[in-house]
Amino acid sequence: MASLVRHITIDCADAYRLGTFWAAVLDSSVHDDDRPGDPECLVESKGGGLLFVTVPEPKTVKNRVHLDVQPQDRTRDEEVERLLALGAALAADHRRPDGTGWVTLADPEGNEFCVERSAAERSAAERSGA
Repeated sequence: MASLVRHITIDCADAYRLGTFWAAVLDSSVHDDDRPGDPECLVESKGGGLLFVTVPEPKTVKNRVHLDVQPQDRTRDEEVERLLALGAALAADHRRPDGTGWVTLADPEGNEFCVERSAAERSAAERSGA
């Protein structure tokens, strides 16, 4: 039998703080056992689990792996605004005039992630030929 990815683990300076941010991004919550100051924090959502682990080293370079998030009940642009309000920072804007593209944001510890168009936006574009 093949292996399964159980969690995506992200090293960070403050596991609980970053876990709380990502729980809000994913409309989820941190695990019931996790508390501020814990060395680990688990966020489980419909799409899978993110495990945040406190490490002593700071982030120094661009991520080699990053998350792509797709909004479920809002547009890409609405989701970008919501995530900026939660504490994300704009890293790069790859939106095109025709509505395609994505936005690269950084979480509160500088980890890059991308926000894509929603499935509804993709379907509407396909129907209109855009």
